[in-house]
Order: sequence, then C-alpha cells, then structure tokens
Amino acid sequence: MAIKTFNLPDPGEGLVEAEIVEWKVSPGDTVKVNDMVLEIETAKSLVELPIPWAGTVKELLVEVGQTIDVGTPIISIDDGKGGDDAPAAAPSIPGEKAAPAEGAAGGGSEAILVGYGAKAGATARRARKGMAAAPVAAAPTETEQVAAAAPVAEAAAPAPRVESPAPSVTGGATGGRPKAKPPVRKLAKDLGIDLASVTPTGADGIITRDDVTNHVSGAAVNGVAAQADSASAATTPVTPRMPFGAGEREERTPIKGVRKMTAQAMVGSAFTAPHVTEWITLDVTKTMELVERLKGNREFKDVKVTPLLVLAKALVLAVKRNPGMNATWDEAAQEIVQKNYVNLGIAAATPRGLIVPNIKDAHAMTMLELAQAIGRLTATAREGRTQPAEMSGGTMTITNVGVFGVDSGTPIINPGESAIVCFGAIRKQPWVVTDAEGNDEIAIRHVTQLAVSFDHRLIDGELGSRFLSDLAAILADPAQALVWG
Repeated sequence: MAIKTFNLPDPGEGLVEAEIVEWKVSPGDTVKVNDMVLEIETAKSLVELPIPWAGTVKELLVEVGQTIDVGTPIISIDDGKGGDDAPAAAPSIPGEKAAPAEGAAGGGSEAILVGYGAKAGATARRARKGMAAAPVAAAPTETEQVAAAAPVAEAAAPAPRVESPAPSVTGGATGGRPKAKPPVRKLAKDLGIDLASVTPTGADGIITRDDVTNHVSGAAVNGVAAQADSASAATTPVTPRMPFGAGEREERTPIKGVRKMTAQAMVGSAFTAPHVTEWITLDVTKTMELVERLKGNREFKDVKVTPLLVLAKALVLAVKRNPGMNATWDEAAQEIVQKNYVNLGIAAATPRGLIVPNIKDAHAMTMLELAQAIGRLTATAREGRTQPAEMSGGTMTITNVGVFGVDSGTPIINPGESAIVCFGAIRKQPWVVTDAEGNDEIAIRHVTQLAVSFDHRLIDGELGSRFLSDLAAILADPAQALVWG
C-alpha cells in the first residue's frame, strides 16, 4: 500500500493561496486519474482541481472554508500499490501555468501577485500535516437568534418559543450535505444560515439563492411576532421593531478572494495613474434601430444582441483611429508600450464581486463573433467559472453601468491598461433634431452618456477627446463604421 499526498498546486497568475470551497469526494471514495476532487476559490476565480492518481481517498487534510498556501497538503490517496509514500506532482490545470518548482512553500521565496509587488504583511506559514477534516461549527438556529435578539419586557412574561423549520430532506435530516452551488453557500455563510435548515425548491433538491433569502425573511418575521406576543402579555407595552436585517446588528465579512484583489488593484491604479475623465451626451437612436434589425437577422438568432455589442465594435474601430489610447506605462523600463491588438475587457458583476474578463483579439472579430464572445464571457462570469488567464492581458475595458439605470460615472482604470469606457443608461428624452433643410425641431430620441477615464501620463486631453468623439460618432450613426472600415 502506498499513500500519496496531493499538495495544493499553483492555480496560475502568481497566486499564492486559495480557499477551500467544496470537497467533491469523501474518505473511502474511489477516484480515477483526473477526477475532479476539490473546488477552490482564488483571488480571481473558482477552480476545480483534478487528482493525478487513481486509488481510494484516505484522508481530507483541510476543511471547507479554510484558506491555505500553495504547496500545502490537502488530500491523501491510497493507490493500492506497495512502496513508500510519495508527494504529489502538481497537475496541469487547463488554461493555467504549471506550479513553480521552488518557492511555493517552505524556505523558497514567496510568489507575488503580478503587478502589485509583495503582499503587505505576508509571513511564512508552516505546511499543515496530518490535519484531519473537522466539522465546521454550525450557525446558531433561528430559535437561538430570536432568543438573543428579543427584548425582555418583564421577567414574568417570557417570550414564546419559536420553532425552527424542519431540515430539508437533502440536508441535515438524512446526515447528507445540502445541495447548493458555491455562490449560494457563500451567501448562507455570510448570513449565518445553516443550509441544513433551508427547504430546497430547486431541481433535484438543490437549494437556490431565493430559498436562502426566503428562509432569512421567515426568520425575521417570526422574530418580530415573538417580540409582539411578549409585549402584549407584559404589563408595560413594548413597541415591536422591524429589524433592518436578519441575524446580528453588525456583520463582519473577511476581506479575501476577488474583493481583496480588486481593492488592491483599484488602490494601486488610483494612486499610480493620474486619472482624467471626460463625458459626452449623444443621440443613439440609430444604434437602437440597428440593434432591432440585428435581432431579426437569422445569423444573430442564437446570440444576444444589445447596445453593448455595438459599443464594443465601435471601440475597436475608434482604437484603430487612435492607437495611442491602447497603450500602457512601463514604470520600470520608463517606456510607453504600444499594443497593436485589443483584448477587450467587460466588467462583470458576479456573486463573488466585480471581475473583468477580456475578449482576446477583439479587433479581429466580426460583429457576430463579438456577440458570441460576449455571451460566453457573461455566462462564464455569472457561473463563477472565469479562469485567471481570462482576466489577464486586457488592453481596454468597458463598464456598463447603464444596466443598473445609472447615467454615468468616473471609473478607475483597470491595472495594466490606460483607459476605461463607461456606458450609461439609454433613456428616451426630448432632443433637438435638424432636418435635411436645416430646420430644427424637438423629437423624442434615445439618449445616453459615454465617459472615458484615461491615464494622463501617456494620454493627453486632445487624444482622449478625439477617441471619445470617434466613439460617439459611430454610436450616433453606425453607418460611419463603413467609412472607417
């Protein structure tokens, strides 16, 4: 019998730690080579890890929710063969770089996030050996929360007992682990909810986000009812107060993962690159007409067509006319790096926070190819499956605040880039229109705002203004793209 220990590999992009999100196996399970045994969350994405050997799971060495360093032992496998124990060889994760031979753990130098320097306050950690998986402490039940939160009106009038709903059949009632996707598990963890007490409504007994929020709302209503009953029974009346939220009055969430990386990146960008932001308000009625025509085009029947698609194509054309916008400042080499390609970033709000995956070589794509790429990017981001490689190497970014009904903003440049475009809400508004004879009239038109923030070290006001003007010209009249090619 040979026991092999699998260590946490480098997920790529110089990341040095990861959080254990979900084990897909248990001790005693049989696994094959490249079976997915674990899901981890890095500072950039959710990643599933394959096991490099076949055999039987002997022990899970780390717990769900634990953050560990690259190189830490995480699982041991009995391969059923004779011989000495063997350490893991880091597997190849699709789309990622291989783990470094030195410095991942122990005495080697610690890896750092690319572009951000050494981690502040980082210290060396000893590798965890022989750590058995221990159950995570359960969150307080609804009864305990209500008892702790309800005010005592009078010692002689105790608050009525509030029963917790029965656990779901997929949860603690049968001893099995409740079925839920990682974003839903994180939501429940943040709210202090035990998933075993939530009744699932999803297919195959899966707990959904609505199940968790409905469970929380039910707990809040029960808590208020308990307070009201206690107050009515007391000699001195107590006015029931509707809680702002469920659980404690204050909640603390550890800063980690995407949130931590985003904060570091934004602070670094804001205090390194001198930002300038310019705005333009424009009539995009012709863009909206183009969107409707494309929706009826048979070639676009299987893709989602939105004004964002037209903006993406317009941005690529505007960059070709103003290539200086698509550059970056290399402080170490004291050079401006001109990029003759466009890796177009699309800021996406996900359950894990804001991420910016990018479409590689967007400049070489047709409108249909861009629509397909944006669709894949959005779907992957919403599922939390965006890989680190998909978020690196961007040259320019679009942030679409219009989907939230916001008119505009002053976005911060994504690190490693020199400009970011903000796309506001499109609204019907009165607009002065000039007819062919030169007569002005007021008409109802589709109007929006565009803003561009740029690095003033390498982009001056003239270049930034010309780029924004060209971008607006295409959205105002998409036929302009035919003239520019």
